Amino acid sequence: MLKGFKDFILRGNVLDLAVAVVVGAAFTAIVTAFTANIIEPLISAIGGDNEMGWGFEIVSGNPETFVNIGAVISAIINFIIIAAVVYFVLIVPANAAKKKFVTEPEDKQASAEDLLIQIRDILEAQAAQSGQGGAHAKPSPGIE
Repeated sequence: MLKGFKDFILRGNVLDLAVAVVVGAAFTAIVTAFTANIIEPLISAIGGDNEMGWGFEIVSGNPETFVNIGAVISAIINFIIIAAVVYFVLIVPANAAKKKFVTEPEDKQASAEDLLIQIRDILEAQAAQSGQGGAHAKPSPGIE
């Protein structure tokens, strides 16, 4: 039981995933600090002179009912920045490396006729090795 767990933990995918989570959390902290200290003040300035930021109170005089539009816009900006960095720093280079180093066969999907020809050739080769003749040999008596 412990050997299986050890094999699972030491698998390359799990270690890569753990590193990605740690790096992602650190990067998220950087982006959050950027939006909290730079973007949110700009959004609040656009929102007017409301001390709570860009938004409105559903019940006047009750700060618990404040709908904070600025926080939603900041979260959207957070997401866009993180998605852009992940795309341009990880996905684009990975796709370029895959195109450069991984070669795919030219004929991705053989036609049914090509597959049947390949099967016939394999059967003929097997029959020739066992001494039974080719695929076009006459069938044995009693076989219809």
